[in-house]
Amino acid sequence: MHPRARLVRQGRDPPLTVHHLNQLLLVCSLVLLVAAAAVRISSRSGLPSLLVYLGIGVLMGQDGVGNIHFDNAELTQVIGYAALVVILAEGGLGTKWKEIKPVLPAATALALAGVAVSVGVTAASAHYLTGLEWRQALIIGAVVSSTDAAAVFSVLRKIPLPARVTGTLEAESGFNDAPVVIMVVAFSAAGPVEHWYVLLGEIALELAIGAAVGLSVGWLGSWALRHVALPASGLYPIAVMAIAVTAYAAGALAHGSGFLGVYLASMVLGNAKLPHWPATRGFADGLGWIAQIGMFVLLGLLVTPHELGDDVAPALVIGLVLTVIARPLSVVACLVPFRVPWQEQTLMSWAGLRGAVPIILATIPMVNGVDGSRRIFNIVFVLVVVYTLVQGPTLPWLARKLRLGQGPEAADLGIESAPLERLRGHLLSVSIPEGSKMHGVEINELRLPAGAAVTLVVRDGTSFVPMPATVLRRGDELLVVATDPVRDAAERRLRAVGKGGKLAGWLGADNGGVGS
Repeated sequence: MHPRARLVRQGRDPPLTVHHLNQLLLVCSLVLLVAAAAVRISSRSGLPSLLVYLGIGVLMGQDGVGNIHFDNAELTQVIGYAALVVILAEGGLGTKWKEIKPVLPAATALALAGVAVSVGVTAASAHYLTGLEWRQALIIGAVVSSTDAAAVFSVLRKIPLPARVTGTLEAESGFNDAPVVIMVVAFSAAGPVEHWYVLLGEIALELAIGAAVGLSVGWLGSWALRHVALPASGLYPIAVMAIAVTAYAAGALAHGSGFLGVYLASMVLGNAKLPHWPATRGFADGLGWIAQIGMFVLLGLLVTPHELGDDVAPALVIGLVLTVIARPLSVVACLVPFRVPWQEQTLMSWAGLRGAVPIILATIPMVNGVDGSRRIFNIVFVLVVVYTLVQGPTLPWLARKLRLGQGPEAADLGIESAPLERLRGHLLSVSIPEGSKMHGVEINELRLPAGAAVTLVVRDGTSFVPMPATVLRRGDELLVVATDPVRDAAERRLRAVGKGGKLAGWLGADNGGVGS
């Protein structure tokens, strides 16, 4: 019989009242405050934040101080899927096309062929080394073969790695959720598993549908946001996230991969130079944090720590094979044809971080009633926690040993655009950050295209109309008015000067840094 969901203190089942609602709101507020403080700890230690949030959930659970019982795997799966949609949307919005375009074939190979290699090697080790049945072994192999987007985004964006490495890993983590979900659902279904060629055909079809829907929704959404002025700037972030969620829903309803759809749609939106972009990125980033916190805490509540003892050894064995054999083998098999240096292959092998996604996927066999599904969940939980604890903090050290770290680059400008629909123009708000090479440049040395001009400078809280010889400084905020035809060219020029200084045109940097 399917277990009944319980989210109350042991021995009591009181009716919901306003008092209980106030208590729930207080607990949620405290969890968010603790989680916000935990972000600081995780950023300093190099640990992915998922471990802190999982720990909060475990402490609140039935074996912790909260003594809260929660065993509804179906609800966890639904909330986890919703959170994953938000996380993939935030990751796609922050993915720069210029960084992943050169590595797109390699990332696609890792997300497809690499996953297949990893599933086969991991499933075989789970069957022969730990005695799991083949169905259980295949489910575990598929579940842990997906790199987690939240973990990869949160760790890699703090390490100054070459763009090719970061782009490959981020694109892989965004792409490989889709085929893995399809495999886990197929292996968890009642009855015999389909022939491998039928399964491959289903994966290819769902990915194609999801990609087509995601790209279409992203392009249509970006076109609409660039040509329709909304009545309030605060509506743009909401509209962007709504478009991303629409891509997921449309892809799923079309029997395609909604996860691939939302990632591709978000990537299109993120590279479309939309109005009020800094505000949109801040909103998406905050929403992504909330999704991570809620998802990880809920997963921590679902686990029962005193039941994990017998599953620690199998988890360590399977995780060891996954980390030192399956992942490196998949990376080498997929990247050797692209002539990727061995140093980068080594780092990518170690950077295959697992996070909440495998734990969420481990709820699929629980919902479907697969024999031994609770053990599968426990093994995956232990594996993710232990090996994330090992891999996350050691990535910066390994990058330094392999001499893959880069020095700090010139800080990119923060440019926010507001459409002036009736005037057929745009008002660009430009912030000059620390490290920008626009510091010391005169207004006339910006060499903006005809039809664009700096109309106002705000410095130390004081605004003034600049002269052609006005020298720009760090911390200045500029208001640039540009007509519709030269809006993109003006932004390209501003970003080029921000990265290359007044000589950007002669250094060939005029087209650099385009995008968000």
